[in-house]
Amino acid sequence: MPTIRLALAQINPVVGDLAGNCALSLDAVAKAASQGAQIIVLPEMVVTGYPVEDLALRPSFQRASENALTQLAVDINSAGFGESVVIAGYLRGTDDADSTKLGVPRGAPMNCAAIIHRGDVVAHYAKHHLPNYGVFDEYRYFVPGDESLVVRAFDVDIAIAICEDLWQEGGPVARVRDSNCGLLAVLNGSPYEREKDDVRLALVQRRAIEAGTALAYVNMVGGQDELVFEGDSLVVAADGTLLARAAQFSSELLILDLDLPSAHGDADIILNTAHSTNDNHMNGTIVQSLSPEEEVYTALVAGLRDYVNKNHFSSVLLGMSGGIDSAFVAAIACDALGSDRVFGVSMPSEYSSEHSRRDAADSAQRLGMHLRTVSIAPMVNSYLTELGLTGLAEENLQARVRGTTLMGISNQEGHLVLATGNKSELAVGYSTIYGDAVGGFAPIKDVPKIDVWKLSLWRNEKAQLRGEVAPIPPNSITKPPSAELRPDQLDSDSLPDYDELDAILNLYVEHDKSAADIIAAGFSPEVVERTLRLTDGAEYKRRQYPPGTKVSRRAFGRDRRLPMTNKWQERS
Repeated sequence: MPTIRLALAQINPVVGDLAGNCALSLDAVAKAASQGAQIIVLPEMVVTGYPVEDLALRPSFQRASENALTQLAVDINSAGFGESVVIAGYLRGTDDADSTKLGVPRGAPMNCAAIIHRGDVVAHYAKHHLPNYGVFDEYRYFVPGDESLVVRAFDVDIAIAICEDLWQEGGPVARVRDSNCGLLAVLNGSPYEREKDDVRLALVQRRAIEAGTALAYVNMVGGQDELVFEGDSLVVAADGTLLARAAQFSSELLILDLDLPSAHGDADIILNTAHSTNDNHMNGTIVQSLSPEEEVYTALVAGLRDYVNKNHFSSVLLGMSGGIDSAFVAAIACDALGSDRVFGVSMPSEYSSEHSRRDAADSAQRLGMHLRTVSIAPMVNSYLTELGLTGLAEENLQARVRGTTLMGISNQEGHLVLATGNKSELAVGYSTIYGDAVGGFAPIKDVPKIDVWKLSLWRNEKAQLRGEVAPIPPNSITKPPSAELRPDQLDSDSLPDYDELDAILNLYVEHDKSAADIIAAGFSPEVVERTLRLTDGAEYKRRQYPPGTKVSRRAFGRDRRLPMTNKWQERS
């Protein structure tokens, strides 16, 4: 029974940075090969980054991906690591003649895995199952493959699959048992969502048992627009036993030795690999999964960090109201970027309470971030004098003056403005277009209000356990939430209690339950119908809201897409 040293390279590519991604890949290969790795697996579409969206349809991008892959193979060999077998994801063009075929993406591109050995791309495998749900729209970008691939290397037969191929019953994974393979290598670009890591492990174990083979699952890490990839790469034995597991949300190499059955079936490609023996046996490490709170918080930090850094912003700017949302976003930003890159603006109006001003200053001091104060009262009064606005128009004017102030400072100083609205507010339209909805990124747009409180408490507890100052002012957590746009205003004046509101929204948004279903679950018909009416009516606002990190099963935007002009109503 041969022993294979396997390496899973959990890395963070950038969409479109083909040279940079190949450099990351080469570095990972070099580190793995220098530790004796014979089989090195990189993530899905690692050459191009993922998801590439409509870039996949550009012939120039397809050619660039193939050229970059070819060069990567040459560079691996030139660096002295050509004896290792490298499996890497890339975008492959097919036949330009297919570009005009109805129902086929232009150029018929494929989401592929390449087999690299001794300076050449010796084979490729095209993803069979193209997901077309949630955040995925792969039938728009790719054509599916229909051929399996088994590669014989180091006297072991290795089958290949890509991401969704693992999730779907049947298909290439089901055929692996018949091929008598020793290892199934699965390349992934699987985005994070809550509690997915437990589902993923169970799936990998089930598929390994079904296929009767060890299974290696490598996933990318890092943020890409609204998605964040968590890594959590895995290796399980043929009986489902977990052998190795990488950390979540960090780049790393997962390396271990596997005793695998000798090749004895039919292989599509047989590589002339040099047999080598590693003197020391390397057992895989198993990193414990993060707690639910730390997992979500770390995802939010990673999503913001990569959006800012990958888009070359030097700093971020946000309004500091003294409330829980802005305090929580400020903590995320400081953890993601460092407090020296985070700039806050306190913008009191005549309705701003003294405790809100103190809480904003306390938040900035706890975090060590920059804070300035700009009174909006003179600007608001000028508008009111000229326009004569009253009531709701006057309230929204204050939010819009704050938005203009933030965008003006951003324009002058080059900061990226962060919107601080949460998912509950976004759901029911409790925000002001061109006011608190302005910005280039919205870190907590997929976090319900009740979870903002829970995560804030968790973050403070974590700091205190480490002997650090709690980053979020306790008063911002405990005081009743208020927009402070009129005297003695509270969110509860306009909205149900957030515990009730978020429970209703969870059923309606996350699970598509009807009004009748939600009422049957024990909620007031009047509250349900009002909440659903507000949610449906706010679709146009959500379309204009900044992007933000997806952490839930059903985020607004990529996951949930409804028409703005819509007469359908869920009624009891």
